[in-house]
Amino acid sequence: MKILVTGASGFLGTFLCNKLEDKGHDILGLNSTNCDLTDERAIFNLGHDKYDLIFHLAAWTQAGDFCLRHPGEQWIINQKINTHLLTWWQACQPQAKLIAMGTSCSYSTDRRLKEENYLSGQPIDSLFSYAMTKRMLYAGLIALNRQYHLRYLCVIPSTLYGPGYHTDGRQMHFIFDLIRKIIRGKLYGKPVILWGDGRQRRELVYIEDFVDIMLRLNDCCENDIINIGSGKEYSIRHFARRICEIVEYDFDKIVFDTERYVGAKSKCLAIDKLLHYIPNPNMTDLDIGLEKTIQWFRQNQAALL
Repeated sequence: MKILVTGASGFLGTFLCNKLEDKGHDILGLNSTNCDLTDERAIFNLGHDKYDLIFHLAAWTQAGDFCLRHPGEQWIINQKINTHLLTWWQACQPQAKLIAMGTSCSYSTDRRLKEENYLSGQPIDSLFSYAMTKRMLYAGLIALNRQYHLRYLCVIPSTLYGPGYHTDGRQMHFIFDLIRKIIRGKLYGKPVILWGDGRQRRELVYIEDFVDIMLRLNDCCENDIINIGSGKEYSIRHFARRICEIVEYDFDKIVFDTERYVGAKSKCLAIDKLLHYIPNPNMTDLDIGLEKTIQWFRQNQAALL
């Protein structure tokens, strides 16, 4: 198949493109260097090739407190990216099925994180702008399907982890930040200070599992929204303790800074719909996933630490 991927140079995009190429597909990967999606002309200048699938992964965001510091920019930039991509899809690629990324932070914290609640309630205030741009992306998919019968699949990932994360100095998602801080503590004696009291809970999905499940879902469903998670969440303290055991660092040396930003207290996706389509998704064991990720950190410590 001929496949276009936006956000192709990101953590997920890089892994997805490699996987699709290994399967023999013809891939065009877009990133901010070769196609600036904030400029509508850029994607319309791609040429006249027709695609079977479009994976829309591109988004302007980072982890940590990035969303707190850039709410206006996030709204403007991500709305441009999504609107220009959807406009091009409808005008030039109506034969293609579009697989788009939602975000778990679009869910309201006072409701179960279940697909039917994706557009209900209000997202957490600190992530509001980014969360709402992702809701608007999903609304766009629905609207274009209703009027033009375009085919789509919207997938909501839990936090992804595994080897191959960014090495460009940007803020890291919590699990990578935990690993980096604890390895620094082990190697250089630096203090390990974690944000919050460590009681906040998070869910992880190994990057390879996510991509395999997404591709399987593409084969069996369309015009739907589906969470992809492990269905299990653990406290930050649990993750930190396990990382300490793997790198042989004393967990009791960790300092928890309760004055710092922590985001949602709990974030675990309901996966009933996923299990309906794929009853046995075969998730990588957390300990194995962490060991592989830590091994990759050690192999790339010059860039990461």
